[in-house]
Amino acid sequence: QVQLQESGPGLVKPSQTLSLTCTVSGVSVQTGWHYWAWIRQPPGKALEWVGVIGYSGSTYYSPSLKSRTSIFRDTSRNQITLQLLSVTPEDTGVYYCAASKTLILGATDKNVYDFWGQGTQVTVSS
Repeated sequence: QVQLQESGPGLVKPSQTLSLTCTVSGVSVQTGWHYWAWIRQPPGKALEWVGVIGYSGSTYYSPSLKSRTSIFRDTSRNQITLQLLSVTPEDTGVYYCAASKTLILGATDKNVYDFWGQGTQVTVSS
């Protein structure tokens, strides 16, 4: 059974770097033939696609976040990490990790993903 569990600091100060981890069980992030995406939902707003990393290590990012975003894998821990630089209060929201067997850039519809985590709350505030 594949499970995704997001974790992170919860509260981050403006201008700091946000680092979130998605711990994956039941499939390898390197050999499992999946694409691993991060999606977020600001309070009262729609889901927003952040970026994705493929099983080969290729990455794709939202154009609006690309300059501040990095996604990478830790194959030894079977984790996917999201780093977001210079955060502002607009980065506040629930961040989700999701996996799909096809690469669909920008997808926020849960139906296109095979697996979806429970999400982790991030608040950016001084």
